[in-house]
Amino acid sequence: MARRFFHRRQFLVYASASLGTSFLLKGCVNNPESNPTQTPATGSSPVAEPAAGNSIKVGILHSQSGTMAISEKSVVDAEQLAIKEINTAGGVLGKKIEAIVEDGASNWDIFKEKAKKLIEQDKVAVVFGCWTSASRKNVKPVFESSDHMLWYPVQYEGQECSKNIFYTGATPNQQIEPSVDWLLKNKGKEFFLVGSDYVFPRTANTIIKAQLEALGGKTVGEDYLPLGNTEVTAIITKIKQALPNGGVIYNTLNGDSNVAFFKQLKGAGLTPDKYPSMSVSIAEEEVKAIGVDYLKGHYAAWNYFQTVDTPANKKFVAAFKKEYGENRVTNDPMEAAYVAVYLWKQSVEKAQTTDLNKVRAAAYGQTLDAPEGKVTMNANHHLSKIVRIGQVRDDGLFDIVYATPAPVEPIPWNQFVKETKGFACDWSDPAKGGKYEKV
Repeated sequence: MARRFFHRRQFLVYASASLGTSFLLKGCVNNPESNPTQTPATGSSPVAEPAAGNSIKVGILHSQSGTMAISEKSVVDAEQLAIKEINTAGGVLGKKIEAIVEDGASNWDIFKEKAKKLIEQDKVAVVFGCWTSASRKNVKPVFESSDHMLWYPVQYEGQECSKNIFYTGATPNQQIEPSVDWLLKNKGKEFFLVGSDYVFPRTANTIIKAQLEALGGKTVGEDYLPLGNTEVTAIITKIKQALPNGGVIYNTLNGDSNVAFFKQLKGAGLTPDKYPSMSVSIAEEEVKAIGVDYLKGHYAAWNYFQTVDTPANKKFVAAFKKEYGENRVTNDPMEAAYVAVYLWKQSVEKAQTTDLNKVRAAAYGQTLDAPEGKVTMNANHHLSKIVRIGQVRDDGLFDIVYATPAPVEPIPWNQFVKETKGFACDWSDPAKGGKYEKV
């Protein structure tokens, strides 16, 4: 079983590091993120040097096996589609992109090993990778110690701003917080929080609880499953006991656990008319895998849905289906991964080199007419993005029931959590860096 890959102690360490006290959030003085004036001990600016050949090597690092394969395989497809399109159009700096694909196998230690291989052996110019925050947390020291570059495509819990990572998914204020606001206004004040037992769900729920307390909502229950665990009966029972007359279920489960959860939720009679759930890790691909009968009427918060009505999205969906089959669907992490490849390409072309420091500086301010709408890369390494809430319909796609009128600026350090309130990130200014207190 996939469960043997995961180390509960490791999850709890990660969760504590993200949730923790102000001491943990400040971190070690030798951490460049916490001490932004410190430069890495690599000497000169690192160069991923494919210049001697006719290609630029890039790494792709996602789970293609194990419990997270249900979500991550399609992200690889989207990244490879972007690479194929770029190569067809002439490549980058006159060179073709050569993708080296590695399987993280839903195992955080393997993610770390593969990241080292891509950087040290394959000499890639950049890595596009990870899904879970546990995998990202495990590879983060690898990229920071080598002063390399990771583009991370999935919404996450925030409370991080690394010089060596560009985040193309949502921060909590671009997904979690707006969805809680919407639920409070439209679905009820009482929330039961369900999540997988690792850093993202635990940190997300810390934010949600603080937000509910500030806005007059109430957390009536909170429970977790080890990632890959499908024993959900006890959680269903707790939900019925805590919400006997109905209420909101906020779902941060990831991977295969969602299949069992939604099947048993329906089997227990907890239907979306009385027990609406809001998910932040279920998109079109997961709806298809779990079954629309179990998810119809429930909600998800993302920045992109396949049903977004923009010319760029129609082109993206048509290209994806042409490449992989008419029965395939697109979703938010896939789109964010696709966007990441194009933003990296634009940054390299602006820098006129694959030198990592020059590419990093060139990325600031990059814009793209993305399938989700216009996105802009900020100096805090996160994108400005439109926020959307969708409801699952009969065909497994989402009716968009809410969208912000304009892109929302990303806030990596959460303003509901007291330890990080007032902090921000700006890597374009060495005096500010990964974490500074706004005046």
